Amino acid sequence: MPITALIIDDERLARKELQRLLLEHTDIIIVDEASNVDEGLEKIETHNPDLIFLDIQMPGKTGFDLLAELDKSPKVIFTTAYDQYALKAFEVNAFDYLLKPIEPNRLADSIKKLKEEIIKERSENTTQVNKGLLTEFDQVFVKDGERCWFLKLSEIRLFESMGNYTRVYFGTNKPMILKSLNALEERLDERVFFRANRKHIINLRTVEKIDTYFNGGLIVDLKGGDKIEISRRQTVKFKDMMSL
Repeated sequence: MPITALIIDDERLARKELQRLLLEHTDIIIVDEASNVDEGLEKIETHNPDLIFLDIQMPGKTGFDLLAELDKSPKVIFTTAYDQYALKAFEVNAFDYLLKPIEPNRLADSIKKLKEEIIKERSENTTQVNKGLLTEFDQVFVKDGERCWFLKLSEIRLFESMGNYTRVYFGTNKPMILKSLNALEERLDERVFFRANRKHIINLRTVEKIDTYFNGGLIVDLKGGDKIEISRRQTVKFKDMMSL
């Protein structure tokens, strides 16, 4: 099962050392490397890798800045000499956090877990493709603990990523389901459910107000009072979909 990967690190020697360690893992295919965030963003768009090995401290912009500019992120394994960013790394849903110098056994453990997760996700995606897209008129079953709901998809105004879980917003309810936002996106009709940014998919039918945002993006108000930022990258697509 080949996994395509991109290495983003400002230190050439660090990139070469990681490539050397990865020679032991023949199913990890290094498609390219980048020495800074802007270059990394370009190469992510070009190669659409399954995985990025990402340094945090780089000149100009950090690894966290890179993730903030992505609407849909590959799996992320941070590679850094600093341990103080570990908590923040997992807050942005990083798959793992490896300290330099990287220990071969620690890298092997991380890759083993990564492969298990990717196999599971690919299997789920295949099943979802076979099931076909859900329309806004389809009814879905939502279960959170002891509580259950059976509702039309059109009643859901917002999906919010919480790592491997997703929070579902409808009415005054905000249950959590064990499904990633990326997996949900594969089954949702993009003409109705729009990927606003890395963390949110919005129901376009529930947009009540649109305002410009300081970074070139937009802020939309949804029915129910939620305010969601549409990233700069997604704003062009959003304007095209919402205009005549």
